[in-house]
Amino acid sequence: MKKQALPYRIFRFYYEGFASMQLGKTLWAIILIKLFIMFVVFRIFFFKNFLNERFDTKEEKSEYVIEQLTK
Repeated sequence: MKKQALPYRIFRFYYEGFASMQLGKTLWAIILIKLFIMFVVFRIFFFKNFLNERFDTKEEKSEYVIEQLTK
């Protein structure tokens, strides 16, 4: 029998665990809503694309980043 990949086994572990629970679908919905808020809504409102607003070329952007990292 072929051994499954670790990410697949982890996914199956959680999937089967939540599926056997009475509130499993509700918990998955809450998790997905939280992830959406964290990665989409926060990015839109709190993490503006600073480099594109301030610099025009890739060279200017890379020089600025290198300068900030090496301070």
